[in-house]
Amino acid sequence: MTKAIVIEDEKLASQYLISKLKELAPDIQVETTLTDVAGSIQYFTKGTDADVIFSDVQLADGLSFSIFKKVAVDMPVIFITAYDKFIVNAFDNNGIDYLLKPVSDEDLLKAVNKYRKLEKHFSSGNHHFIDQVLNQLSGKKQNRIVVKRGQEHLFLRMDDVVLFYTENKIVYIIDKNGKKYLADKNLSDLEEELDSCIFFRANRQYIVNIDYVKGYRTYERVKLQLDLHVSLNHCIVISQETAPLFKKWIFNEA
Repeated sequence: MTKAIVIEDEKLASQYLISKLKELAPDIQVETTLTDVAGSIQYFTKGTDADVIFSDVQLADGLSFSIFKKVAVDMPVIFITAYDKFIVNAFDNNGIDYLLKPVSDEDLLKAVNKYRKLEKHFSSGNHHFIDQVLNQLSGKKQNRIVVKRGQEHLFLRMDDVVLFYTENKIVYIIDKNGKKYLADKNLSDLEEELDSCIFFRANRQYIVNIDYVKGYRTYERVKLQLDLHVSLNHCIVISQETAPLFKKWIFNEA
């Protein structure tokens, strides 16, 4: 039997989730329901033998991420929320999945199955495996980003991002098909979150993906101009000061 904890401040939402787990995953037993940040911190401080957490993000007294920053919780978390803007934070806090309300049976079952695949390694005593999984999901190496196009909010794979650029204080993203999206962060914030082995801050206006850099050429004698595999109407120039750093990055010497 898998022991679960539910963190949810809305009683009806909590009851609905528990009933759905009983229906879709009867082997998961909800042992405790927590409703706020303060109470959850107090609970986890005393220790628990639970296996997985289902947690809302926005609670009455703050974001549930505060719980995992205050207390070391070494179990995976499936986050459930009405907002997609917290997805990066979720994977910084032991998150193995991120479900948007209202949660469909299909999405909930997929999340449970994802946990079950990992659980085989947990139960075999391979503690290094869970550390590896959580480390891959946390930190700055996100594998997707929430972008906006028209009225839609979409998940875009980082592997498909050619570059980020800013224009008139708005940050845009261009994918491998030349499609343009809006980002809700500035370039400095993005630079902090992106994998520096893959993305490089070319200048104040551009961040580029190494997988789409075809090469470079000398520009104005002391600068470099990038050539990309994707044909775009952008002239990306690297300054004389930044050029040595770029060459170390492109040849994987950083």
